Amino acid sequence: MELIVTLQSQHARAWRLQDQGNGKMFGVLVVVAPDGAIGYLRGFSGMVNGQWDIDGWVPPVFDQHVRNHVWIPGEAEMLDFAAQRATLIATLPPTVPDTPRSADAHRVSAARQALHTLDETRTARSRTLLRQIQDSYNFPSARGEVRSLRALFAPAEPPGGAGDCAAPKLLAHACRLGLRPLALAEFWWGAPPATGDRRAGVFYAACRGKCLPILTHMLDGLPADPPPLFGSAAIDPAEPSVVYEDEQLLVVNKPSGLLSVPGRSALLQDSVETRLRARYPEATGPLVVHRLDLDTSGLLLVAKDRTTASALQRLFSLREIDKQYVAWLDGDVVANHGRILLPLRVDVDDRPRQIHDPVHGKAADTEWTVVAREQGRTRVQFTPRTGRTHQLRVHAAHPQGLDAPILGDRLYGRTPPLDGERLQLHAERLAFVHPVTGAALVVELPAAF
Repeated sequence: MELIVTLQSQHARAWRLQDQGNGKMFGVLVVVAPDGAIGYLRGFSGMVNGQWDIDGWVPPVFDQHVRNHVWIPGEAEMLDFAAQRATLIATLPPTVPDTPRSADAHRVSAARQALHTLDETRTARSRTLLRQIQDSYNFPSARGEVRSLRALFAPAEPPGGAGDCAAPKLLAHACRLGLRPLALAEFWWGAPPATGDRRAGVFYAACRGKCLPILTHMLDGLPADPPPLFGSAAIDPAEPSVVYEDEQLLVVNKPSGLLSVPGRSALLQDSVETRLRARYPEATGPLVVHRLDLDTSGLLLVAKDRTTASALQRLFSLREIDKQYVAWLDGDVVANHGRILLPLRVDVDDRPRQIHDPVHGKAADTEWTVVAREQGRTRVQFTPRTGRTHQLRVHAAHPQGLDAPILGDRLYGRTPPLDGERLQLHAERLAFVHPVTGAALVVELPAAF
């Protein structure tokens, strides 16, 4: 509560966190001192108001002397490169000479070669400066082992901003002070980012792309709760149940918590695909011809042979299979029906999360209709016209969508789901023309919630 008051104070308002693009992740680390006293540290990701180090907040991980020694002259070098490049571009004529052997053509060729050489030199120098700065980031583990940023991501290069998030800054400072971490939480405060995937006051897990290698190292040797389990550990071996079956295909009810197809890890092999493969050993080709998210329940279409699988996949590609979902949303949706067109792409720093990206995202189209409202919740039917990963979940949660996350959503919800609480999203209807018989086939299964 004290931290929230601080963020609402006049001093914090000077940081302009409510301005578009200025929202930020903040973190709190509860610690215990050697004498048993309990307290907390607070931190923010990156910079606030153009400053890395602000009194009362943990400092950055990098060596600030090294950064200043490298970055300030480095910026001057980059400006000099830019000036040289502008001068060379100014020597180029507005049009390419018609005669390849003319004097102008030779000058253009020489200028272009000089530009190419300058760009290569600038890129190499920029990479050297970046690596010098990265080498000033050093992260201690709970066992006392210190590793550099580049070593933690090797052989790959560290992603931009790695090491500047609140969690590694908090843990590093606690280590410097000889404090033992007890609990850590990170939350967003201020205006949402352009992607719309963060909300003020909502707690979020550390991102995988930038933080996972760092935090895995820093927490080594520290007693910690295991991560929450998501998956098929408690799924009845008899699942999935069959809702419809004929000689060519079947429709099953995938329970929440069971993968549609096996994952890459040896721990993620249990799935609808592997269970049905054992149940139908004579089946050929891919069985599952489309997917539902791990957390989503409902109707899943399965082929028994390669020919039927190809035919069904073609129907999906032509968008000739109608799918309908039902969900409970966390919030009051004012309108009764509508359409959401928000392009989506994967968050490369935090897979498998998806984010809205109007430039690089793939088209995502969802129609929706409200079917019930009660006690701050809204029951909605979704009809997706495209099949992007997490499409319905993002379209429900995004401020430019319904601004009401699906209840129980551990990735996009306002609050983490409680133990045993599932995602309130169910695929309740499939309608398509049977690829062999030509008959119109409609399969429906009401949600259990």
